[in-house]
Amino acid sequence: MTTLPVVNWVEDGAPHQTGWRSEAGLAPPRRIEVVDDRLTADSAYRLASQGTAMLWRGDYQNARQLLQALGRRIGRKPRKAPPADLTEAFHQYRLGQAQRARILGSLLLPFEADHQIPLRRAPDVRPACQEAYGEGAEPYLASLRELLGLIGAHEWRKKGVPIAALGDRIHPHYGVFSPVRGEYIDLVAQAPLPVGKVAFDVGTGTGVLAAVLARRGLDQVVATDQDPRALACATDNLRRLGLAERVTVKAVHLFPEGQASLVVCNPPWLPGRPGTPLEHAVYDPDSRMLKGFLAGLVEHLVTGGEGWLILSDLAEHLGLRSRETLLSWIDAAGLRVVDRLDTRPRHPKASDADDPLFDARRREVTSLWRLAPA
Repeated sequence: MTTLPVVNWVEDGAPHQTGWRSEAGLAPPRRIEVVDDRLTADSAYRLASQGTAMLWRGDYQNARQLLQALGRRIGRKPRKAPPADLTEAFHQYRLGQAQRARILGSLLLPFEADHQIPLRRAPDVRPACQEAYGEGAEPYLASLRELLGLIGAHEWRKKGVPIAALGDRIHPHYGVFSPVRGEYIDLVAQAPLPVGKVAFDVGTGTGVLAAVLARRGLDQVVATDQDPRALACATDNLRRLGLAERVTVKAVHLFPEGQASLVVCNPPWLPGRPGTPLEHAVYDPDSRMLKGFLAGLVEHLVTGGEGWLILSDLAEHLGLRSRETLLSWIDAAGLRVVDRLDTRPRHPKASDADDPLFDARRREVTSLWRLAPA
């Protein structure tokens, strides 16, 4: 009996069944065709477009080449003229990304119970799979595209992401958003601190902002998160940085108990439903985390304390949330704006004129809102 979701297929005239893994949350495929090195890229694209998954039995390196060829065929599709309305452009972009993920996720690999791949020229992927899936217990199928994501995350975890504000590196775990957008970290490193020695970092993720606050001289920082991967990641990074005694990591939704002189939150910037676990760091359904932080902030601040909201205005340029709406939530929470520190994004998409959302990205501003009780 398998403890994983199961997939079924017919191979050599006999029915087969095994477990299914998808950290992206993809449902087990209903139709699976067994394929090998004889499959052409055009045939693979046709099968994937029709909703048929392909279980690869050929050479591993050839499977990688086939996946690249599938990606090129997706890019070859004639593009519609981009809509003038940025909100519609955003929704089309998300639909296109979902379709791309579905097609590229259709090429499947077999895995043994210990995460080994029983294919020619297959690399040893056990360390990457163990970090994402845990110890193996039974054979399973998973997509090659997801596996490549696991391998990439494993390499990032090993080498880490340099953080100028720390003079050190943060090591993101699989499924935890990497702090590659350093502009918001610089804002937290530069903003004037309120009087006091206790801070909360709400939704800590990798723990990077908690680490910056501790390095800035806060005696006690409480970092919270709900995601087990984020909690493990933050704990690991704070230990690596020698800050474990000054930063406490807690499995809490939003605020820990008590009050602090500073409460920091970098919520997901775009209202919307995340399509994968990693997108929870980008998309916030109905802006629930943002509104929850604002609504609960006053009761968790000591007299003279501040809340720091780190937020991009990309949602405003995409027509997903207005500045007036944000200000009304701040006002309704009994808060006032003490100051706002702004910076421009430095990521590559901000200067990529071919990006379908370029008109919004080129105007994007990331802000640190200093908030205090009204």
